[in-house]
Amino acid sequence: MHFRLLTYNIHKAIGVDRRFEPDRIVEILRHHEADVLLLQEVDRGVPRSRHLDLAHHLARRLQYEYRAVGMNVYLRKGQYGNATLSRYPIGRQRNIDLTIGRRKPRGAQHTRITVPIASGHVVEVFNIHLSLTARLRRQQVRRLLATGDVARIDPETPCIIGGDTNDWRGALRRPFFEQAGFQCATNRRPGSRGAIKTFPSFAPTGGLDKVFFRGALTLRRVHRSRLKLARVASDHLPVICEFEIEARAR
Repeated sequence: MHFRLLTYNIHKAIGVDRRFEPDRIVEILRHHEADVLLLQEVDRGVPRSRHLDLAHHLARRLQYEYRAVGMNVYLRKGQYGNATLSRYPIGRQRNIDLTIGRRKPRGAQHTRITVPIASGHVVEVFNIHLSLTARLRRQQVRRLLATGDVARIDPETPCIIGGDTNDWRGALRRPFFEQAGFQCATNRRPGSRGAIKTFPSFAPTGGLDKVFFRGALTLRRVHRSRLKLARVASDHLPVICEFEIEARAR
């Protein structure tokens, strides 16, 4: 079965022109028609985004029936974090705390998504937003991979970890994700040169937004959005991955 996933740091729907325009995000997401959306920097009840619940707003406008929200940063007014929107049922959902000490709160949102193949097969999905600091990113990935949420997943079960890694040099891929059996969909070769560039959106030089996968999944295509609107709607570009879920998946 064909399965399309998109990851996108929407920057609270505030573009590089400093305008809050959620309709631009809606248009971009609608164009790419993904089955599952991994969104980062999603506001809820914050003045800068007109107190909107952005996850609810986007899900309603785009007609995604299922959603899970993990708020990580609590402001004086409102919160923001990660949101996963899905066309398919979400079973288990949990927000995994990746905050290190007193540093800025970070999280990974775990959702178990049932896709309609015969009796229904499960894809385990983790929506991440990592630290700006390399040392903290390493600690966060170690913590994530050591949690029961990841460690107890059968290696043959389709599993995807995607989001804004803030990893300019591609330093997390080999020592962490590949050691845990994941392939990188968004790096054509080791290091930073082969990464799909997504930041800044108007002139991308950094491949910060990444997707890792393992289990009964075959990557068919991966690309960043080429829409002109995507160059202004957020400071990141969305990345779209198309997978085939293999018949042996259970």
